Amino acid sequence: MSRLAQTHGLNDVQQEILSTVRDFVDKEIIPVATELEHRDEYPQEIVDGLKELGLFGLMIPEEYGGLGESLLTYALCVEEIARGWMSVSGIINTHFIVAYMLKQHGTQEQKEYFLPRMALGEVRGAFSMSEPGLGSDVSAITSKAVKDGDEYVLNGQKMWLTNGGTSTLVAVLTRSDEGHPEGTAPHKSMTTFLVEKEPGFGEVRPGLTIPGKIDKMGYKGVDTTELIMDGLRIPANRVLGGTTGRGFYQMMDGVEVGRVNVAARGCGVAQRAFELGVAYAQQRHTFGKAIAQHQAIQFKLAEMATKVEAAHAMMVNAARKKDSGERNDLEAGMAKYLASEYCKEVVEDAFRIHGGYGFSKEYEIERLYREAPMLLIGEGTAEIQKMIIGRRLLEEYRFQG
Repeated sequence: MSRLAQTHGLNDVQQEILSTVRDFVDKEIIPVATELEHRDEYPQEIVDGLKELGLFGLMIPEEYGGLGESLLTYALCVEEIARGWMSVSGIINTHFIVAYMLKQHGTQEQKEYFLPRMALGEVRGAFSMSEPGLGSDVSAITSKAVKDGDEYVLNGQKMWLTNGGTSTLVAVLTRSDEGHPEGTAPHKSMTTFLVEKEPGFGEVRPGLTIPGKIDKMGYKGVDTTELIMDGLRIPANRVLGGTTGRGFYQMMDGVEVGRVNVAARGCGVAQRAFELGVAYAQQRHTFGKAIAQHQAIQFKLAEMATKVEAAHAMMVNAARKKDSGERNDLEAGMAKYLASEYCKEVVEDAFRIHGGYGFSKEYEIERLYREAPMLLIGEGTAEIQKMIIGRRLLEEYRFQG
């Protein structure tokens, strides 16, 4: 076990879960990740293995067939999985955001209907906020839901849907002016709909189309898509929580979980980059000795390890704050911002240590170098995180003049 990124205060069950996941990553993910990534191939065997381990039900309460574990346990598992291949952690991330939103905000009927099957991995979740004309500006959403009897009719186009093809349940955020008079603040006239669909591409249910996968620089294997709604009819009992106008708050609650997840992914990728860098530095020789013996490389390794430790500590703090039931947008924003920035820097330093070989697709660091940038924008850019952090700091340190 690495001496870096250790977490104190874990109970025996948490330690056993992490040990099992770590072994799975070392044996089943790392040996095949680069080959699958280069082919942009969905890792079906790996996903099946995660289902057998019960990871799709990790945070789902025991009463619904899950393991009832904490966000911290989940984040530490994500860290391990991302260390093997970040795309795999993305496959389970959106699933857990939807499961968390159902657990926190769903009606009893919605929980009983979805959560047991989500715990088994039979229903796979994805969530959708972004649109082609917007990213972080959620208030500018144009997708709209209009009430029609006992149903809502949804129209609009969504973007950057992780697991768009493989998911069977999508939490979709739209505008819904019904019951909200003109002039209502945009965030108070949004609703989250639970949209069931068939897996695959094309028309996956009447009125709902999932075009083919978006071709990406990195983060391959996992399918990222658009979602097009054209007269999509959804029954009123599939409004998350049963009441319109609460979608923005529900999504933001889920995004806080997502930001802890992205921080955990950054920690995992950075840790793997450090492992590759420190190993290569002891194998490569220049001027008669291993490059690890050169002071310049030792300084670089020291900086990399310190960043891995700092990011891990902030991620753990954010997860524990959320688990305590306290508001954690400040801690989640800080953790996501720091972990993603440090991940980029640690990966680049490992890339530099590899020299020309780092530019070769035969070396794992090349894949990490293309994956790290996604963390800079996923679940909100660095600028959005700093805006959240700044506003929260002004709330906490309000000047009393």
